[in-house]
Amino acid sequence: MNWLNALVIILYLCAMLLFGIWGRKKTADASDYLVAGRRLGGLMYTGTMSAVVLGGAAAVGGVGLGYTYGLSGAWLVTAIGLGVLLLSAIFAPIIQRLKIYTVTQMLTLRYGTESTQAASIIMLAYTLMLAATSTGAYASIFVVLFGWERWVSVLVGGSVVLIYAVVGGMWSITLADMAQFLLMTLGTFGLMLPIALHRAGGWGGLHARLDAEFFSFTGIGAQSIITYFVVYTLGLLIGQDIWQRVFTARTPGVARWGGTASGLYCIVFGVVGAIIGMATRVVIPGIESKDDVFARVASDLLPVGLGGVALAAGVAAMMSTASGGLIAAATVARADVLPLLQKMLRQRHPHRLSAYEAASQADSAVSAAHNAEEDVHSHRGWVLGLGVVVLLLSLAVPDVVAALTIAYDILVGGLFVAIIGGLVWQRATGTAALWSMIVGSVGTLATMAVLEAQASERFAGIYANEPIYVGLVASAVVFVVVSLASAPTDPEVLRAWKERSHTPAAP
Repeated sequence: MNWLNALVIILYLCAMLLFGIWGRKKTADASDYLVAGRRLGGLMYTGTMSAVVLGGAAAVGGVGLGYTYGLSGAWLVTAIGLGVLLLSAIFAPIIQRLKIYTVTQMLTLRYGTESTQAASIIMLAYTLMLAATSTGAYASIFVVLFGWERWVSVLVGGSVVLIYAVVGGMWSITLADMAQFLLMTLGTFGLMLPIALHRAGGWGGLHARLDAEFFSFTGIGAQSIITYFVVYTLGLLIGQDIWQRVFTARTPGVARWGGTASGLYCIVFGVVGAIIGMATRVVIPGIESKDDVFARVASDLLPVGLGGVALAAGVAAMMSTASGGLIAAATVARADVLPLLQKMLRQRHPHRLSAYEAASQADSAVSAAHNAEEDVHSHRGWVLGLGVVVLLLSLAVPDVVAALTIAYDILVGGLFVAIIGGLVWQRATGTAALWSMIVGSVGTLATMAVLEAQASERFAGIYANEPIYVGLVASAVVFVVVSLASAPTDPEVLRAWKERSHTPAAP
């Protein structure tokens, strides 16, 4: 790998550290640290939302799928973009008005019961594995680029993310994400697409040298397309890492229209990535692993130096997802999981809450944010501690992708119905939400275990589609039946919910 490309990556990593210092200057209290003071305007919101959802799966995986399957390889990133569009158009304004910090706090406000706080355990596992997977992904680039051992790559890259996330929290992450968004846009649209297409002879060259199946939007297969939409589209609607970005929007309008712009950007990004992959197949046939295609474009097709910019764009995508997962994990751990464990240790059983109690829990879960300096120090400690956990997971877990798949399946199979059902159905109850989460999670895990026991290859049951389908169906049935059979949610809780979620918050 040319030294100039490596130098570009090093300069990029140094710039990320500077964003940590810049973000620290903008951080005065917990709101600044966790949700960037809820002050992001349209442009910055669009950029940071795009950066956090377009991780390694989109940047590197999308190009690889285009190399293997052609235009239909765009479906993975298209599913991500559709998830952002649906979230932004339907739910983001409601979520932004709640002025909360976590998904679990929304459940408490909506259902008026402490029992739904159990969802925080699943959300914590998901965010940790998301951060660990992204850390392992960009570390693999450092292994090739610098020739380091994997553990050195994890520690160096992970330390950069950890430093700027700990120092400035969401403000540092947001500023870094904007730089990463611009770098991803330049690397993908400004460098990789035109140069790869030119080397392949343009669109006509692709038609002349590739089979017709590469120009079909169904070539990847209906099963894969459905899986992308079930896992990524539905997962994006309820993930803490995505909701926490919605919380940063200045107004409901910013959350809606900035997010809509981000979703459209993601869909175009997916199509462009597939075309880059197709062009690379023409110019460099015979690449065995689709995950290597992105790096080969940067190293073999782009001029020296510009290849480093493209590689930095790939690293940027992964680091953005890793930092987003990390601060989301720290927020959930402190706001939701810690109080839940404290109640369990005191052997206090969850109970129904009044409207005032539900609102008070949501408002005070991450502390009052008035003792600003002490509060920010506390949050930095949580991000630092869980950042170390993420690094250890990246080093120690044999297959982090398998662990992330389990967390993602439980997230969608176990929590999706209770979260979205609470947003769209007034008759839904806290009892139904709890049992739907239990049944959906158990159904997902049980199906996964059965398929894994029957499979001839390791992790075949984990990567199967059936577990998430079983969890979703079982969760939905229980949710509807128990909601209709149980006592309705306290009218005062519902009234407070409507006032908070549908009335624009005071400035």
